[in-house]
Amino acid sequence: MDFLGIIQILDSSLRLATPLLLACLAGLFSERAGIFDIGLEGKMLASAFMSAAVASYTGDVWLGLLAGICASLVLAGIHGVASITFRGNQLISGVAINFLASGLTVVIGEAWFALGGRTPQLDGRARFSEITLPFADALRDVPGLGPIYADLISGHSILVYVALACVPLTWWVLFRTRFGLRLRAVGENPAAVDTAGVSVVGLRYAAVMICGVLCGIAGAYLATALSAGFVKEMSAGRGFIALAALIFAKWRPWYALGATLLFGLLEALGNRFQSLDLFGVTIPTQFMQALPYILTVVILAGFVGRAIPPRAGGQPYVKER
Repeated sequence: MDFLGIIQILDSSLRLATPLLLACLAGLFSERAGIFDIGLEGKMLASAFMSAAVASYTGDVWLGLLAGICASLVLAGIHGVASITFRGNQLISGVAINFLASGLTVVIGEAWFALGGRTPQLDGRARFSEITLPFADALRDVPGLGPIYADLISGHSILVYVALACVPLTWWVLFRTRFGLRLRAVGENPAAVDTAGVSVVGLRYAAVMICGVLCGIAGAYLATALSAGFVKEMSAGRGFIALAALIFAKWRPWYALGATLLFGLLEALGNRFQSLDLFGVTIPTQFMQALPYILTVVILAGFVGRAIPPRAGGQPYVKER
C-alpha cells in the first residue's frame, strides 16, 4: 500500500470514528456523574431520524441538527426521570430507550414518508458539506505534509471538527472547572457532595442532558454528513461500541479519542479490504466487516474487570432525612 492509500484509510477512519467519539464522550459525562447509560444507541438513532426528517422537509441542515439534538434530549430526559427522580434501574431504562427509538423511527418514518422507514435522499443545503481548510489546495503537492494536511486534516464536515474540539473541551470541563469537580464527585461519593450543599439531582440531570446533546450531534452526523438520509437501524450498534470504547478508555477523554480512532480504523479496513490474504489464507469479507464488533467483545471480556468505573455508578441516590 502506498502513502496515499494510507492517508485515505486514515481519512476514512476519522470520519467513521466521529459518531463513536461523540457518543463515547456523551457516555463519559453521564457515567462520571454515576448514571450508566446504555441508551446511547437509541438516542443516536432518534437523532439521526429526526435530523434527516427535518432537513428533508426544510432543506436546512442546521434545523435538522437542532431537531436531532432535541429528539435526543427528550430521550435523555426520560432516562433522567426514570433513573434519577424515580430511582429506577438504569440499565433497564437504557434498554427501553433503545427499543423505543428502534420502533418509533421506523413507524414514524413510514407514516411521514412512506419509504419503508427511510427518509428521502438529502442533498444541497440539507446535508453538511465538506470544508476545505485554508491553503489546502496550495499545499497538496508538498511531499509528506501536503497530503496529510490537504487529504487527512482538511475536507471534513464541520461536525468532525466539533467532535475533535469536544475532546480537550471535555477534559477542561471535567478536570479544570468547579462544575467538573462536583460532577466527578457525584459519581464517586454523592453523599459528600450533598453534605457540601450541592444538588446531586441537579448535577446528575446536567450530566444526562450533556449526554443528550452529544448523542444528538452524533446521530445528526450519521444521517446528514456521513450518509445522505436516514435508513432503518443506521446506528448499527455504534452506541454499544462507544460504551466498549469508554471502558477501554477508562472514562478519560484523551483515551476515548484513541479508542474510538482504533474502532474507526478497524471499520475503515473492513470497508476497504473486502478480503485479505495473510500467509496464504484468505480472510473472508464477513470477518473483516465484523472486526469492530469482535474487538468490542474482546474489550468487554478482557478489560471490564480491570477498568474501574465510578464507585457510585448505577446507584440511585437517596437523600438522608
